[in-house]
Amino acid sequence: MAFPRPRPARAELPRQRMQTLQCGQGAVRAARFNADGNYCLTCGSDKTLKLWNPHKGTALRTYQGHGYEVLDAAGSFDNSQICSGGADKAVALWDVTTGQVVRKYRGHAGKVNCVQFNEEATVIVSGEGVVWGGPPCTPIPFSSPLNPPFPPGSIDSTVRCWDCRSRRPDPIQVLDEAKDGISSLKLSGHEILTGSVDGRVRRYDLRAGQLYSDYIGSPITSVYFTKDGQCVLAASLDSTLRLLDKDTGELLGEYGPPDPLRSPGGSGVPRLTPRVPPRYTGHRSTTYRLDCVLNELDTHVGCASEDGHVYFWDLVEGSLALSLPVGQGVVQSLAFHPRLPCLLVATQGQVTLWREDTFQPE
Repeated sequence: MAFPRPRPARAELPRQRMQTLQCGQGAVRAARFNADGNYCLTCGSDKTLKLWNPHKGTALRTYQGHGYEVLDAAGSFDNSQICSGGADKAVALWDVTTGQVVRKYRGHAGKVNCVQFNEEATVIVSGEGVVWGGPPCTPIPFSSPLNPPFPPGSIDSTVRCWDCRSRRPDPIQVLDEAKDGISSLKLSGHEILTGSVDGRVRRYDLRAGQLYSDYIGSPITSVYFTKDGQCVLAASLDSTLRLLDKDTGELLGEYGPPDPLRSPGGSGVPRLTPRVPPRYTGHRSTTYRLDCVLNELDTHVGCASEDGHVYFWDLVEGSLALSLPVGQGVVQSLAFHPRLPCLLVATQGQVTLWREDTFQPE
């Protein structure tokens, strides 16, 4: 006789604030967990990068070496190295222990908006494009009164791959298909996922040598792989999140206000999909580069908002599960813990750590 399998525990969402990190870095441009979620990195408009134990609220080290504000950072899987990108057009590789820059990679013609290690930390992948900054302690808009919202070209709009083991100054590969700035990128195995201001989500399968492109139609602010590697989440400036089937480009879910036209398509070919009544509403994203995330169980999708909240929807049902008030003004960055219902939120010059209601600190 076979016993029925136990039902999986119901997913919990972070609702209670546990720590507040007063970063002292001006505006915090990005907050990122390390691979195991025990530490985090904060990127400041004051040109610094900081390493924290966010669960204890402890600052561990400050890294100085960028010439302008730091826009993104990532830690290696063995926690020995950090990569970062900034408005100085440089990608930096850091030694975690010594705090020194091991190497700087130059070749981008504009701000480096996003960086990631591959799994072995032998390659850094970086994305470039114009995203205008503001004064300290202000978020980063996609446009300004002096610049149109969709500038042609946005410098070189490339993704570049750098060999960490070599001293060669040139990238080992340049991906230049984007027609406008790269706002976000993620790596998973042999695939690179990018989001661009040109309104396309691109997935590069390096093993097969294939490019797959899905046209969203609105500037992309953030992209994210589901943990099972089957789907892609994309946030855009029409206040909408879209969940796409990675292989076919099929629209599986839409989180935002109604769209008159949707045209995601696989293999770079746009296609129209039947009109589906909108099921998800709540967040506001029309001006700033905001992050989207999935929780640790892939049961909920989340997104930062320009109204000082973080919103979570049920992945399958599309119902709004949580509207979390986290601060005043724009939520500048989000990061979800890889294994726990734990959330990092950056607003203005501070980062807050949130846990589920049932969590009891030791």
